[in-house]
Amino acid sequence: MSNRLFILDLAEGRVFSVKPDGTDRKVIATGGRLPDGVAIDVEAGHLYWTNMGVPTRNDGSIERVDLDGRNRTTIIPEGATFTPKQLQLDKKAGKLYWSDREGMRVMRANLDGSNIETLVQTGSTDADRLDATRWCVGIAIDHEREQIYWTQKGPDNAEKGRILRAGIEIPRGETAATRSDIEVLYDGLPEPIDLEIDHARRVLYWTDRGDPPLGNTVNRAPLDRGRSGRPAPEIVFRHLMEGIGIALDPAHERMFMTDLGGSVYSAGLDGSKPSALLYWQGNLSGIAYAELPSG
Repeated sequence: MSNRLFILDLAEGRVFSVKPDGTDRKVIATGGRLPDGVAIDVEAGHLYWTNMGVPTRNDGSIERVDLDGRNRTTIIPEGATFTPKQLQLDKKAGKLYWSDREGMRVMRANLDGSNIETLVQTGSTDADRLDATRWCVGIAIDHEREQIYWTQKGPDNAEKGRILRAGIEIPRGETAATRSDIEVLYDGLPEPIDLEIDHARRVLYWTDRGDPPLGNTVNRAPLDRGRSGRPAPEIVFRHLMEGIGIALDPAHERMFMTDLGGSVYSAGLDGSKPSALLYWQGNLSGIAYAELPSG
């Protein structure tokens, strides 16, 4: 088994991979247009990533490439999504899910890019687009409960960030803009970005790129409400430089984080044993962890 981290560099438009200790760097693709979210299909040997494009234009896209860098193809063409951000793979259902920031929506499509759907729509006009509280950024999928989670980050350091939840499917008779099953789990957050779920322990993790003390952190909270209500988030990692990406490796009880300062960090799921794996790697955004078959 070969374990790898797959990382996106916004500054250079690069997709690269390293071992979990930060060594053996391999560039997989270049020429991305502000790449942000990454997901790995180990079984098929594919890597998917989102390109934000120019955030003021409707020119985002999603690309796919083999893990060795071959057979690169665009599966969601420019303009089919505005500013795609974090990306998640649902292999069982054959779907990709992503948040679309300036598009103000949560979206999904088949793995070949067909059947593009909008699941959540938080705004529709140019005036709405200027309201950062409507911007959808991070996304995670809870297969067990058939729910999606996403972040709406709000303006920079405004403490208007939120984490929300809804069913994977739009309720019958409703639309992406009118659905009645949306819950706000947390609000008043500095600037929540990417999400990940530890499914076995049913814990939600997220990065926050707002200012300290609550921002530039990794946070976690139970997915399920306890008897005494929903607990306050727990900060398990600090001192990121505009934290963005997060990837979990629950089997080894560790997590990996990236920031726009160009660093890659690792730590235990509880924040213990923090370690800096890489420095000065550009402006890092999405990160994914995968266990690949040897050879």
